[in-house]
Amino acid sequence: MTSGPGQTAAAIAARRQQTTDKLTRVEKAISQLRRERGRLAVRAIAERADVSPTFLYENPDARALVQQAVTDSKSRHDRRTGDKHEQIEASWRERALNAEAELTRTQNEVLSQRQRIGELMGQLRDVDEMVPGESVQKLTTENTTLKRRIQQVTQEHRKLQERLEGARTNLRFADKRIADLELQLLEFQQAAPAGARP
Repeated sequence: MTSGPGQTAAAIAARRQQTTDKLTRVEKAISQLRRERGRLAVRAIAERADVSPTFLYENPDARALVQQAVTDSKSRHDRRTGDKHEQIEASWRERALNAEAELTRTQNEVLSQRQRIGELMGQLRDVDEMVPGESVQKLTTENTTLKRRIQQVTQEHRKLQERLEGARTNLRFADKRIADLELQLLEFQQAAPAGARP
C-alpha cells in the first residue's frame, strides 16, 4: 500500500484540524476555570480540555495560552492578597490610633483630677483651721469621693494602656505576617518559571 500526495495532504489537514480543536478546547477550559475561580495550572487545564499536558508544553500556541492564563491568575491573586493585607493593616492602625487617643484623653483626665484634688486638699487645710467639725466632715467625705474617682480613672488608664500595648503588638504581628507573606510570594514567583514543568 502506497500513500499518494492526496493522502499526505489529507493527513496533514486532519492533524491541523485536531490541533485547532485542541487549542479551542484549551481556551474554553481556561475560560471555565476562570469563571469557576479554579486553579489555573497545566494539569488542571489539560484535564478540563481533555488534552495531554505534553501537548500544552510542546505546542507553542497552547503553551502561550497557558502561560498567559497562569500569569493573569497570579496577578489577580496578588492584587486580592495585597488589598486584603491593606485592609487588615488599616484596621489595626485605626485601633492603635483610637487607643492612643483614648489614652491621651485619660491621662489628661487623671492630671485634671489630681490638680482638683490638690486644690481641695489645700482648701481643706485652710478650712480645717477655720471651720467647725461638720464642714470638716463634709470636706473629708468629698475628699474620699475624689480619691475613689482618681482610683477609677487610674484603673481606666491602666486598662487603656494594656489595650494600646495589645494593639501595638497586633500591629507588629500583622506587619511581620505581611512581610512573611510577601517573601513567600516573591519566592513562589521566582520558583514558578523554573518549576512550571512537572
